[in-house]
Amino acid sequence: MPRSDEDDGPDQNDLIDGIASLAVSSKGGSLAVSAPPPPSLPVSFTAPDTTDSSTCGDPECNGDNDDATEAGASPENPAAFPSTGLPVADDGRRRSLAELARKLSEGKLKKILGLSGAGISCSAGIPDFRTPGTGLYDNLQKYDLPFAEAVFDLDFYRRNPRPFVSLARELWPRKRGGHKPTLAHCFLRLLERKGLLLRAYTQNIDGLEVLAGVSEDKVFECHGHFRTASCIRCGASYDGERCRDEMLGGDGTVPRCQKCTGYVKPDIVFFGESLPGKFFPLLKKDIKALGKGKGGLMIVMGTSLEVNPVASIPNMVRGCPRLLLNRECVGNFVDRHVEGSKDLFLPCDCDDGVRYLCQLAGWEKDLDEIYNRIHS
Repeated sequence: MPRSDEDDGPDQNDLIDGIASLAVSSKGGSLAVSAPPPPSLPVSFTAPDTTDSSTCGDPECNGDNDDATEAGASPENPAAFPSTGLPVADDGRRRSLAELARKLSEGKLKKILGLSGAGISCSAGIPDFRTPGTGLYDNLQKYDLPFAEAVFDLDFYRRNPRPFVSLARELWPRKRGGHKPTLAHCFLRLLERKGLLLRAYTQNIDGLEVLAGVSEDKVFECHGHFRTASCIRCGASYDGERCRDEMLGGDGTVPRCQKCTGYVKPDIVFFGESLPGKFFPLLKKDIKALGKGKGGLMIVMGTSLEVNPVASIPNMVRGCPRLLLNRECVGNFVDRHVEGSKDLFLPCDCDDGVRYLCQLAGWEKDLDEIYNRIHS
């Protein structure tokens, strides 16, 4: 059933506290990740059968769709959705998106909470883990892993850190020679530049939001990041740049703690480790800021919404619209257009979805300016 103003359900704070209590381990009260897959960057994103995509990977292409551009997409004239995605006949869905874009451009929606997963980074060329032959898991089998996910297992890292170091050399975010932000990442930067971004929560560890220019205090990387590092034995902080230089230099050195000689790793969440301690307090604050009548909007992009507690964030948002830009309908979104519903699902690639939304809001040139600057 679609959400309505009356269907508020449990109190938001109760939901957050309840999920937090489920995540607390019995030992020491730490926030434990209960058997997730590896951080969402590697999760394979299976696409439905489609025609061609407007996201070509060429920095000069920007995912443009000639038909949509020529049609002059605007709130008054919502053009056919670019490329693979929204059926042309789905006028109701297009009208709802055009209305949402109008409210964005008029400043009526001024507090936007983002949530993204692996799908937001697919067009950056980041490989998934599970595709036979090309997936990163297959390429790590030369290390005789007991199981593929062991590369993100803390106990295994203590015994053999080499497979993770090899993986880190592939995934480590870098301004030169590495993967670059997609249009969807640039959209988050655009929202911040317009003063509309409340927070961008991401399940990914690729750091592309920050590389796109989103301020670190506006991004919450739920599964950690590569910018800082620490010892897995004593917890002492370790210089993030030094950790990067050691792991990426030469054949890849495994950093050692200067205090206890234990192994050091970047501060990304492994199996058996806690989510960042600020997660639940910050989430509670942000959800409250979105409340009914406060100009809030949640945008969910490129995620299967399967890994808790992050997957439960959309369920906590009450009294404001929610937009899902995704290839598949997930969570408690509804896979059809419902007049009057606060939820809107747009079946699309993330880059296509944000471009179309920006076309309708009159922001496409701003979006391209950010993208072109990064990719120049």
